[in-house]
Amino acid sequence: MTTKASTTKQRSRAKSTVKKEVNGKKSSILQIQNLQLGKIKPDPEQPRKTFNENALKQLSESIEKHGVLQPITVRQQNGHFIIVMGERRYRASKLAGKKTMPCIVSAYENNDVLEVQIIENLQRQDVEPTEEAEAIAYLSEKYEPTEIAKRLGRTDNFIRQRLKLAGLIDGFKQFVRNGEMTISLGVGVALFEPEEQQMMLETMGEDFNAHQINRMIKDQTYDLEKASFDVADKKLVSKAGSCVECPFNAANQGNLFGDGKMVCTKAACFETKKSKSFLNLIEKSKKENILLIPEIRQYWADDESNQLIISQLEKNGLKVYLLDDVEIIENPIEPTLEAIQKEYQHYDYSEDEIKAELSEALQNYTEELEKFNSAKENGFKNGIVFHPDSFQHKEIFVKIVEKSKNDSMEYSAPLANRKMADCTPEEQIIKINEREIRKKQIENNKQFEEVVQMIRETKYIDTKKTLSTDEMVAFSISLFENNVDYMSQQKYFSKFLCDTSKMTKVEMVENFKKKFKKEIFHKLIRYMLTKQVHFSESNHVNNLTNISFYKAMQGYYKSKIADIEKEYTEKRDKREARLKERITVLEKQIEELND
Repeated sequence: MTTKASTTKQRSRAKSTVKKEVNGKKSSILQIQNLQLGKIKPDPEQPRKTFNENALKQLSESIEKHGVLQPITVRQQNGHFIIVMGERRYRASKLAGKKTMPCIVSAYENNDVLEVQIIENLQRQDVEPTEEAEAIAYLSEKYEPTEIAKRLGRTDNFIRQRLKLAGLIDGFKQFVRNGEMTISLGVGVALFEPEEQQMMLETMGEDFNAHQINRMIKDQTYDLEKASFDVADKKLVSKAGSCVECPFNAANQGNLFGDGKMVCTKAACFETKKSKSFLNLIEKSKKENILLIPEIRQYWADDESNQLIISQLEKNGLKVYLLDDVEIIENPIEPTLEAIQKEYQHYDYSEDEIKAELSEALQNYTEELEKFNSAKENGFKNGIVFHPDSFQHKEIFVKIVEKSKNDSMEYSAPLANRKMADCTPEEQIIKINEREIRKKQIENNKQFEEVVQMIRETKYIDTKKTLSTDEMVAFSISLFENNVDYMSQQKYFSKFLCDTSKMTKVEMVENFKKKFKKEIFHKLIRYMLTKQVHFSESNHVNNLTNISFYKAMQGYYKSKIADIEKEYTEKRDKREARLKERITVLEKQIEELND
């Protein structure tokens, strides 16, 4: 039996005021009221813009049956109540045809409403990644990434990646929103300036092409661990400073490429430093009288890029020697068991065979070290050998190979660059044959390009006939060459092309066709199925590729999948049971406040 005193107590409790802290922000007087939906309005500044229609419908059905179990938070403004938190419940209540809904009426200090909204939204599980990124970027104007991470219960790296994603131009953001572009790829594109992103977008065309974007990123980023210069040098290019501290070093934007991985995203700056380091190398060679040897063979000397290197050395007054002109001795690296195991990891070697390989390698090392230590006694001089593209270099001992009196010690122009009249009869024959070979290569390339273009303009893609053996062969080889990495080639397809060491490329295809079985085709398709699934925010209920893969695998591994599903279901049930208990307590509080 309810006494008058207890009723008075309940009314008193309903009218009481309390202080409440929301995500670190103190709100003032808090009240719970049942408000008319007509007096409630969404906040036009609300950072969350997208709502899942199916999820809203499910929530509205729940509200229609059970009511709103958790009040929304509103603030009073100009005779209306503006939503601070809970717009999704508000929308679902309207769908359910409700006239009123429970609300916590709060007045926030220091205009912190937007910040509270952002933090509340970011703590949900279904936030669209680009909206999440924009919201975190807003918070970054006031807080450091580490502070944001603490407030949201996320890692520092997650926050830094989302901050970088916020810099993605709208043209790419739409691909992230519709699931065509992964978040990691979006972050990779966002490393570049908006103008560069726009060029990438225009180059790609209307249809999204992840492979093309990945290639463009790779072409415009540089692994600083493989740089030819000292990345910590602040004076190499004084205006640019040290790469270690540079904001265009991906390591300073969070571990976007892996823990501590340094990747340059400013192509022009990297190329400038690389060129400057090469000029410094030339100066070192002249000053210390050290032979500077490009890693170029006579056979490739007429290549256009190699000719540029050779001419640059000559312009700086250096005698040019190619690898064919010199003998080089490098400081050998002592082999270890771990190095030998790694080298032969794809071979079915026993422990004794590995030890035998190590023993042989150690013997070779001893001989090479003895040769290195006695290099100067045998007429070798100090030298530097460098790669003509990367300019990476190392110190060596070098000796010029003795030539006949008729041969010049200095490098002369390649045969391909000399006029026919300046060549001996033997050289003229070589030039004629080489030109013919080159003409055939160019003709074959043009012929193939013309055939491909012709086929692309036909209705071949719409052909309804079953795939022919030749088409399956072509597709199998295409998959193998372009989509199967070296490790998987060894693990799953070690005998894919069989023994082809003495065959031409054309013969290899014919040989593969003769031995072709549909089982090979099926194996490749199944391999690709396992590789094409997406992880992270994508799963088996929100991504077409993943949903289809999940259903396909259930036909083969039903019981194993069921065991995994059971484990996750049990965890989910326990969590939902705890949530239900919490909601029950809240419902009782609402009832008491409404009495």
